[in-house]
Amino acid sequence: MTTIPTRHDAQMTTPHPTGNVTPLDVVVIGGGQAGLALGYYLQRLNLTFVILDAQARTGDSWRQRYDSLVLFTPAKRDALPGLPFPGKRERYPTKDEVADYLEGYARHFQLPVRHSTRVLSVEDHGSGYSVDTTRGPFRARQLVIATGPFGTPYLPGFADKLDSDVTQLHSSAFRNATQLPPGRVLVVGSGNSGAQIAAELSRTHDVTVAQGRPQPQVPQRRLGRDVFDWLHLLGLMHVSAESRLGQRLKTQDPAIGTDLRALANQGAIRLAARAVSAEARTVTLADGTTVPVDGVVWATGFKPDYGWLRLRAPVLDDQGEPVQQRGVTRAPGLYFLGLPWQRRRGSALLGGVGSDARLLALEIARRQVEDRDPAGTSDLV
Repeated sequence: MTTIPTRHDAQMTTPHPTGNVTPLDVVVIGGGQAGLALGYYLQRLNLTFVILDAQARTGDSWRQRYDSLVLFTPAKRDALPGLPFPGKRERYPTKDEVADYLEGYARHFQLPVRHSTRVLSVEDHGSGYSVDTTRGPFRARQLVIATGPFGTPYLPGFADKLDSDVTQLHSSAFRNATQLPPGRVLVVGSGNSGAQIAAELSRTHDVTVAQGRPQPQVPQRRLGRDVFDWLHLLGLMHVSAESRLGQRLKTQDPAIGTDLRALANQGAIRLAARAVSAEARTVTLADGTTVPVDGVVWATGFKPDYGWLRLRAPVLDDQGEPVQQRGVTRAPGLYFLGLPWQRRRGSALLGGVGSDARLLALEIARRQVEDRDPAGTSDLV
């Protein structure tokens, strides 16, 4: 396993069992890549802050994903600000290498991460925000929600119509093929996770992939170069989320690397229409055909999960999605970071979130200056 170079004197901050009721400048909710990247810049601005991580260890959200997961971005594009991703630049890191990199990053910069600290509620008050957690309360003048795009796993309502002896897994709970019984498996969803899981299962199971609108698919490499090299050269990674092109690209994000059509042409899997209902051991598709199943993997994404926000200003829409512009909300001093297409195409990617984090840190510092002028921004580069 590739290791991260760290400073010999670096120590992770020990979680305080009773929280911190002394007001901080910033509380960051979420200790993944978005929260850590923001922490790097907040530290350089000399702001007082804490990063709350529900996991027991930095990087655990990556460690808990399926065993065969490999990034579709090469190592040269996977670094957070200030620390290169180790190893050969053109290789594609595994999920455990990403987890170890994040853990090494937090240690290297001595970021104040509080582990095993789950947020129970957030309330606003006259001078900032109160955050109640499983490890006590925290207070801050400003608050950043950096929990990323993964909320509560979404399952369609008809999933519970299947017999109890049909094994069902959401993609977030899938680890490897041994979790599923021998026989017929339906993978519902053809995004990156669904495509990779279907390809893995095709080696051991009879696999059908149910997809709605067929997902655009692009090869990992073309003409000897990684697809993200071409996207950067064409300027597509820098397209603004608010632009007309950005709005169109948002609805057409492709699956990268795994060619489901090629697998179907080879007879390794079957491609089918959207799943619309289920009964006993059968799933019915939008075209009226049925698929008998012994197991189902629901690669159907996630629903927003911000039920712990108890704010006076509305920051969520009717679907529970954040209402924000480049991370800034209507609630004074409250921000989001790490959302897909928050500012541009790479906003939620490991190597892209740093740019958004830098701009958000500048906005936080600007507001701090307006309120109290305790810190400047001249040392941020």
